[in-house]
Amino acid sequence: MDFQSLKLFLDLTQTRSFIRTAEKNYMSASTLTRHIQRVEEEIGQPLLMRDNRQVKLTEAGEKFLEFAKQSWADWQQLQSQLSPNKGELEGELRLFCSVTASYSHLPNILEKFRQRYPKVEIKLMTGDPAQAVHLVQSMQADISLAGKPDTLPNNINFQHIDDITLSLIVPRVACAATQLLQQDPIDWQNMPFILPVEGPARKRIDAWFKQQKIKEPKIYATVSGHEAIVPMVALGCGVALLPDVVIKHSPVANQVSYLTLPAPVLPFELGVCVQNKRLQEPIIHAFWSLLS
Repeated sequence: MDFQSLKLFLDLTQTRSFIRTAEKNYMSASTLTRHIQRVEEEIGQPLLMRDNRQVKLTEAGEKFLEFAKQSWADWQQLQSQLSPNKGELEGELRLFCSVTASYSHLPNILEKFRQRYPKVEIKLMTGDPAQAVHLVQSMQADISLAGKPDTLPNNINFQHIDDITLSLIVPRVACAATQLLQQDPIDWQNMPFILPVEGPARKRIDAWFKQQKIKEPKIYATVSGHEAIVPMVALGCGVALLPDVVIKHSPVANQVSYLTLPAPVLPFELGVCVQNKRLQEPIIHAFWSLLS
């Protein structure tokens, strides 16, 4: 089994599309299909279920995926160790963070790394920050920028880079929420809230609800990630407790207002996380060393 086929299989599990994977690797879909078929012939079982819409892993495919991830990581590490250009790291680093973190915190972190290791290709993925630790654990990402969970998994190393504060934002347009805000005292029990689905920010918000004795908050919507919540508040859908960095960098930040809370929300730690066992891989070790 060749390493090119392993890499193509890994790319395919990310895109879930033969066409997109083929385009990414500058080959035809039929050539990609032949690579995957050869792997399946060697394994002796189908690894993928194909239909007109998407590609799904079979049970054998799920097991082979773990082997492929580790084998590809080991191959990259060996290439670095045997490289004739000592000190010149080459390869790729898969890095995950939220959309906001990609321009609020990531540039400062990457600046030194890019200057010192220009031949390392950064594969940046963005999405819901609540998934950051999971993506590192499942080896879908090598390194993630993540809010520190209350309980950090034993196999994860976390390097603190910032403390993230949260604020309550409210609409400026006339709506049900602004009417409730005019009451004294404010009727928090009936206030429509827009919440992130999960993650450190959601845990801080839930703790604030308990502190304010709001047993069953009125939830207008729950949203994956944070960025889309600010426009929803601006449109008058409800109020939201969000990280200040998200509010500050939102294109509609001037369409919402801050409201002083009766009790502050505790900040959470933002940091970089990685699997402990992978810290010896040259590229990951080099990135991690620059953090301190």
